[in-house]
Amino acid sequence: MPPEDLENKDLAHLGLFFYFLPILGFFPALWTLYRHRGSREQKAASRLAITLAFGWLLAYIFLETGARSSELLTIPLLLMSSVLTSGYFVVNIWLMVRLWQGRPLRLPGVSQVAEEIVGKHLS
Repeated sequence: MPPEDLENKDLAHLGLFFYFLPILGFFPALWTLYRHRGSREQKAASRLAITLAFGWLLAYIFLETGARSSELLTIPLLLMSSVLTSGYFVVNIWLMVRLWQGRPLRLPGVSQVAEEIVGKHLS
């Protein structure tokens, strides 16, 4: 294999890390799917990153809205929101570690949703 191919493969692999940057990784992942370019691995990682980010954002908005509209449940909903956000960051870091180790980037349930729903509409 020529050195140029190894460098391109390493750069593409390094680019996958950007997809799993919490919150910010959503944008390069969306751009990859929008352009219909990239390897199969890049598209799968993009779909997973978009699904995680969108799921976190949707749940965060619902929890924050509920916390602002309810006096009785404000503290529990804000606590759930902070646990959700922490979990989102931990899952993204865990996926980066798996990527670094060369292991598959699969999450039970989430990967299926990413392939079916996001893959259907963006790929």
